[in-house]
Amino acid sequence: MTGKAVTKWLLVAALVVGSMAAFGQHYPSRPIRIIVPFPPGGASDIIARTVGQKLTQRWGQQAIIDNRPGAGGSIAAEIAKNAAPDGYTLFFAASAQLAVNPSLYSKVPYDPVRDFAPVILTGFGVNILVAHPSVGARSLKEFIAIAKAKPGLQYASPGSGSTAHLSAELLKIQTGIDIQHVPYKGAAPGVVDVLAGQVPLMFVTIPSVIGHVKAGKLVALGVTSAKRSPAAPDVPTFAETLPGFEATSWYGFVAPAGTPREVVTRLNREVAAILKLPEVREVLTTTGTEIGGSTPEAFGRHIKSELGKWAAVVKKSGARVD
Repeated sequence: MTGKAVTKWLLVAALVVGSMAAFGQHYPSRPIRIIVPFPPGGASDIIARTVGQKLTQRWGQQAIIDNRPGAGGSIAAEIAKNAAPDGYTLFFAASAQLAVNPSLYSKVPYDPVRDFAPVILTGFGVNILVAHPSVGARSLKEFIAIAKAKPGLQYASPGSGSTAHLSAELLKIQTGIDIQHVPYKGAAPGVVDVLAGQVPLMFVTIPSVIGHVKAGKLVALGVTSAKRSPAAPDVPTFAETLPGFEATSWYGFVAPAGTPREVVTRLNREVAAILKLPEVREVLTTTGTEIGGSTPEAFGRHIKSELGKWAAVVKKSGARVD
């Protein structure tokens, strides 16, 4: 390369870097769309709206929530993937979209690593295993012994492919027990049947059943997080009986691949600050969410690690939804 060519290349590079820096300084200058892959009212929607309201207050630009449910979140993911990589479209994704669906479905219209730029991991959702008192188990250890003596016990979940469903499949793999999945369309109808004793067990999020546990109508056998959950501090973790067991859902912001680094960095910084606000922490805690926070790089590593983990569980369990 000649001296003139080198000089020209350096000038072009300087212009590109300068324009990107200027873009980052003036960002955002118009409303931001946050795509949520679930209907309004659920944990994902509540978290996205809470963070979005704070972004609106901090930036003076409205953060608009765009709920796009359907196809396990693939509809929302494809819309986000195809959006302009300018920081004005964000995808508030869950572990289902970024770590589970690529293995659970025969085909998804996006690549969770190639098509998105990780921004920040915002939090974790913890599942709990509850039993109808008629099961006779008061702990996970007792339940495993009962399940081995009585193969074929049924367990409910909010749906096929949910982290609750796959938490049960991971438990089956690690213990060798034989329990049968009964999927429901959401948590509420499953909880009703477990309370009635029609299905003896259920894997579900803590807020869905903790009131029934406190009332003595259901028995909490364990939570699937590595540490005890603040939402149910008296309930042991699975890991206390099965070292290394961890199966949580999680949520985080990603942007279309190619979004300027300066924008990703600013988004990460702003959302991390919002997650530390007491009023935000209070809202997230009511949804059973354990507060997260990470660098974009750490979130990217987490996505890749979870992809491998759940691919192995799906393959070994044979779980499919299509």
